[in-house]
Amino acid sequence: MKRNILMIVTVISILIILSGCWNRRELNQLAIVVGLGIDKSEDQYLVTAQVVNPAEIAKKGSGGGKTPVIVYQEKGETIFQAIRKITTRSPRKLYFAHQRMLVLGEDLAKEGIGEAIDFLSRDPELRTDFYIVVAKDSKAGDVLKVLTHLETIPANKMFASLETSDKEWAPTVTVTLDKLISDLVSDGINPALTGIVIKGDLEEGESLQNVEKTGLNTKLHYLDMAIFDNDKLIGWVNDDNSKAVHYATGKVKSTLGVISCPKGGKIGIEVKRTKAELKANVKNGEPKGSVKVRVEGNVADVECRGLDLKQTKTIYELEKQGEKALKEIIESAIEVIQKEYQSDVFGFGEALHRSDPVYWKKVKKDWGKIFSKMPVTVEIDVKIRQTGTIGNSPINEIE
Repeated sequence: MKRNILMIVTVISILIILSGCWNRRELNQLAIVVGLGIDKSEDQYLVTAQVVNPAEIAKKGSGGGKTPVIVYQEKGETIFQAIRKITTRSPRKLYFAHQRMLVLGEDLAKEGIGEAIDFLSRDPELRTDFYIVVAKDSKAGDVLKVLTHLETIPANKMFASLETSDKEWAPTVTVTLDKLISDLVSDGINPALTGIVIKGDLEEGESLQNVEKTGLNTKLHYLDMAIFDNDKLIGWVNDDNSKAVHYATGKVKSTLGVISCPKGGKIGIEVKRTKAELKANVKNGEPKGSVKVRVEGNVADVECRGLDLKQTKTIYELEKQGEKALKEIIESAIEVIQKEYQSDVFGFGEALHRSDPVYWKKVKKDWGKIFSKMPVTVEIDVKIRQTGTIGNSPINEIE
């Protein structure tokens, strides 16, 4: 009898504990944020929140002629203050657990992103798997106002486009909050983020008319790479240099390389896999860097005549041309970043720290200047594995 009573009391106690969530919030009380933009406006922060319009997203068919997202903006002395002030405009509290994109304004990035990162890493509601980019030549808030095709929610489109481009093209790179913080606090490497630009008229990009055509008049486009010194943006490099950095650091998953044919024309090589080895060590009291990149790819398209792809010699010559072209691209990028920015976004300092911690301790305070003069050797090994479903191009038979 006592055992039965004890069991009943235990079951009732468990049911009381598990009967509900003490801090639950209903969906109709939340404004789900998918994109966050942070700009600097004089001595204040300008925070922009791209919020899902649930009534419009839930509709089937053509919708009700309203935008799928709502954009709220507010200023504050701190980022959190600006977010709380948005409640004066929004009937619901902002909810950040589903955030996909963080866009940093160029002016903010030049002043320093440390304070912004502090808030984002401190808030327990925020997950760290969203991607971070820098708005080039525009405000972060303006980027979040542009409506897009395919993906109804613009922040989802930005997320998917960056992820796809990172896997298939390579000048762009996906950087999460954890990765950015790691680069900021680590000795011997500086952060680098993908840039995003607005192409077209902003006012038109904000209206539904922008997505009612097969071709967008106003578009969001990933372009160039932002170079940082500690937490401050110091400049930009173009897509070629950006891709070269990713080759050197082993971040290229797949892309397309173009080389010249012996008798004129171009041939495309689809890169299927890469492997990079970046090192730095001390010789005769001076640091020296090295980059070794191995590339495997397939012939993707041939736009030149008289090229016999059935010959082993032809494939060998194409491999050597590919090695020469990629070596020049990587060497050029290293030189540009060393001379113009003195910012080690490659991570040679980290490699030197691992190989010679005693020497690193002596030079880390002046590493930017030392890195700018450090010689770096580049070795490339290209292997072409396949030529596709055909051998020689049909254009060889065309007179």
